[in-house]
Amino acid sequence: MKQFAIIGLGRFGSSVAITLSKMGYEILGLDISEERVNGIVEYVTHAVQVDALDEHALKAVGIRNFDVVVVAIGQDIQSNILATVMLKEMGVKYVVAKAQNALHGKVLERVGADKVVFPERDMGERVAHALVSKNIMEQISLSPEFSLVEMVVPPQFVNKTLVESQARNKYGVSILAIRRGGEVIISPRAEERMVEDDILVVIGKNDRLQKFETVEIG
Repeated sequence: MKQFAIIGLGRFGSSVAITLSKMGYEILGLDISEERVNGIVEYVTHAVQVDALDEHALKAVGIRNFDVVVVAIGQDIQSNILATVMLKEMGVKYVVAKAQNALHGKVLERVGADKVVFPERDMGERVAHALVSKNIMEQISLSPEFSLVEMVVPPQFVNKTLVESQARNKYGVSILAIRRGGEVIISPRAEERMVEDDILVVIGKNDRLQKFETVEIG
């Protein structure tokens, strides 16, 4: 299972960290503010007060061992960029960096960020789900437990009919529509066969959606 480190525990960083933690992932939260660290410690696996630009401190917490590190530092654009550069130079596998605007985003891409996110467009919850999903394109939270998602048809269901997928009976989710090229199939029949590159519109409990999206073949 992936391990995540979140650097910067403001509103955005905390939202990503708590959402991932609720999904069962191990989370390390880092911030220079003792108050922010204390505010999140009960929600994540570990929380440590550290300066994001202190390379020795980052090495001490094993930052290079994490699968994904999210740089969620807010107003200090310089620290945000420098932390991203440092993490890539340290050999972190995948760095997600928060950008203030399009220009900031371009700079982050130039210095090596693997993914750039814009909080104005990407709420923390959506970013968290995107980090652990290969197929989900869009997620709308309907409540703390239920969501509506758009996902690329999982490979294990390609060329299967809806009834063969057992989406409702086995996984407890409902496929409301299928987007196929320029066509949208509303309330598809149980005999409708899913094909490669179909986009499914699915509703259900968050844990059920995750199981449906990640189920292994066989």
